Amino acid sequence: MKLYSIDTGYFKLDGGAMFGVVPKSIWNKINPADESNLCAWAMRSLLIEDGEKLILIDNGIGDKQSEKFFKHYYLHGEASLNSSLAANGFSPDDITDVILTHLHFDHCGGSIIKQNNKLVPAFKKAVYWSNEKHWNWAVYPNEREKASFLTENILPIRENGQLEFIQDGIKVDNNLPIQTFTKNISIRFVDGHTESMMLPQINYNGKTIVYMADLLPSHGHIPIPYVMAYDMFPLTTLNEKKSFLNEAVTNDYILFFEHDPIHECCNLHETDRGIRPNEFFTVRDL
Repeated sequence: MKLYSIDTGYFKLDGGAMFGVVPKSIWNKINPADESNLCAWAMRSLLIEDGEKLILIDNGIGDKQSEKFFKHYYLHGEASLNSSLAANGFSPDDITDVILTHLHFDHCGGSIIKQNNKLVPAFKKAVYWSNEKHWNWAVYPNEREKASFLTENILPIRENGQLEFIQDGIKVDNNLPIQTFTKNISIRFVDGHTESMMLPQINYNGKTIVYMADLLPSHGHIPIPYVMAYDMFPLTTLNEKKSFLNEAVTNDYILFFEHDPIHECCNLHETDRGIRPNEFFTVRDL
């Protein structure tokens, strides 16, 4: 098995929305805002080469939306999904599976491209994996979350016959529900940010790596009260964070951050202020 960090570029979001009830005087030290109160965030995917499978977890915002849409998010950075795949010796046609942690546009926008004025899957040979609860949540969205679920990112997957569902997770002890995906990959399920978001968990070189998606978008979200205003059910997120962080520090998990603009991975340790990052590193270091 080999792991590759895939940089799909950066975008900007309101710092207050990203840190919820935490005052700007505190969060601005973690990710300093610009004059418009916007902070830069990564859109970092993970590519897993496992035997004959080449599995991509999330794929960024894509490039098919209108100029008006992108104007809100200030895309920047030199890398793109395709350039990052190419830098590691791969092309979109090599991908066999795409795990979509959830269907918000900054996580699945690269799933679909425009080709001859038609929306088609970017990964022609891949199975796209979601789960039935989240798919239905996205296809029939609530008013608060509707702007994050863009039909052009979602429906062409099913229309082209490339959609499959991962079964619901099974709760073991007090840990987050989990479901086996392959021999080396399991899927954790959480509901605070959005219904039935999936966190892939990878066994790699004797270590456990968890792709954090939007449960912990960055290392700055590890303290328990640091919950995004974007979350549908913030108290659920808070409890899910407690459960996961206790499990992660006990078992020495490695956290892979999708949105952290600086740090790719970290492990954890107990401090007098609670569980905090211990060491920062990249998947290349493992």
